[in-house]
Amino acid sequence: MPGVAIPRVLVVGLGNLPFPNTRHSIGQVIVDSLALRLGINMSAERNGISGNGNVLVGETMIALHLFKSKALMNISGPSIAAAYRKTVTSPTSLVVLSDSLSHKIETLHVRVGGSANGHNGIKSIISALGGEMDFYRFRVGIGRDETDAATYVMRKVSSHEHQFWNNQGLDLIISQIEKVALKS
Repeated sequence: MPGVAIPRVLVVGLGNLPFPNTRHSIGQVIVDSLALRLGINMSAERNGISGNGNVLVGETMIALHLFKSKALMNISGPSIAAAYRKTVTSPTSLVVLSDSLSHKIETLHVRVGGSANGHNGIKSIISALGGEMDFYRFRVGIGRDETDAATYVMRKVSSHEHQFWNNQGLDLIISQIEKVALKS
């Protein structure tokens, strides 16, 4: 129908650009996979790497914006808040992809709002948004082993995990993005 606005969604991948393909940067790995799958060209800008396009997500046409901050994850909130203010108008149109030590590898847990659960990247976003917490958290399970958490999250994503988040895991994420778009 002419004149009907399509939903807008901003998907942010948390991570550290200087340490690509690590478990801690799984959000950015997934943003790259989304861009490739949906044909969105990513380009560098002042605060990060972004891309956008009107794309078919499932059965829904949406204006999808993708963003990866140049700032290290724990201080990425201000650049993500700037991307948010530039692209969408509601916190429920913001999706943040982050690593989760408390969830099994190759799982996705979606929720809207709530606390940061000790995740410093999420804390930084909440602070930069002035305490606004009603955005979507897509918590990507990276599991945990007996080593120190900091050492573990800085390890490279296994080829099996990479393949999963490029295929069936990406299908899960796209399905969830469509649900977010339909609610926004």
